Amino acid sequence: MQAILAVTIPFFALVLAGYLAARRHVLPESAIPGLNAFVLYFALPCMLFRFGMNTPVLQLLNPFVLGVYVACALVIVFFTIAVTWHEPVGLKDAAFGALVAAFPNTGFMGVPLLVALLGDAAAGPVICTVLADLFVTSSLCIALAQAHGATHAGEPRNARAALARALKGALSNPLPWSIALGALFSVFSIRLSGPVDVVVRMLADAASPVALFTIGAVLHRAEQHDHSRTPVARFLPVALIKLFVHPLLVLAAGSAARQLGAPLSSFQLLVLTLAAALPSASNVSLLAERYGADNGRIARIIMSSTALAFVSFSGLAWLLVGR
Repeated sequence: MQAILAVTIPFFALVLAGYLAARRHVLPESAIPGLNAFVLYFALPCMLFRFGMNTPVLQLLNPFVLGVYVACALVIVFFTIAVTWHEPVGLKDAAFGALVAAFPNTGFMGVPLLVALLGDAAAGPVICTVLADLFVTSSLCIALAQAHGATHAGEPRNARAALARALKGALSNPLPWSIALGALFSVFSIRLSGPVDVVVRMLADAASPVALFTIGAVLHRAEQHDHSRTPVARFLPVALIKLFVHPLLVLAAGSAARQLGAPLSSFQLLVLTLAAALPSASNVSLLAERYGADNGRIARIIMSSTALAFVSFSGLAWLLVGR
């Protein structure tokens, strides 16, 4: 357990540092969007590009890894909607609750944490989950959230239009493009050199600490903008689905797939299970605010899952890795 905590404590400590810096006004709220932009458009793309460049393409786009993970994500989405869609939680809020239940914080936290815990070989399966959540999970949940709403001027009210908008948003995200560029370099055995390599490496090295610090600051900002008192019963169950039901489902589904003969290694299943055990993605709070959902509820789900994940993730990692 000591070896597991030696890895997880620094990661969660940086999240706490960002939260306290924002809470104590050491970090002004006006600076948070700049930090977020640096991570999203510079540091994380360089980190994912380097992992993509150094990982075989079949590991980045493994169909069996993607199949198991996407199937479990869909089950979590529809299960969460089924158990939370009732007054006063409408379909829009239920859909965003399902998104935070199925979308772990793999980009900002998961890739560096799992690589630090399991080694560079973990990058391929984790990047598979990033792509699946960006293009499938988030697009589906946003489409469901928008499908129920009133139409805008001249815009058809249907799930197809909402899905198209969600996919357009996913394609505007720089992370999948950086993965694709890294995969292209991998296919043609291209390597960076000289000052360009140094710059990309420096930005990649900055991704993990700045991203974790930014998560804490974003969580505090979301808490400050929550002017309602969301009852515990409306957010804690979703956080528990994220931290316990999701990884257990991935572990069970992956084990069943292996029993049926799917070429899914025990290491790949381990990475998928731990990725699913991560707390909810912090950027969903921004999406909820953009689409007019109950951002206070979403922020509390993300905050509670992040706080509880230190114990739940560390414990699961100890059970699966450290014993």
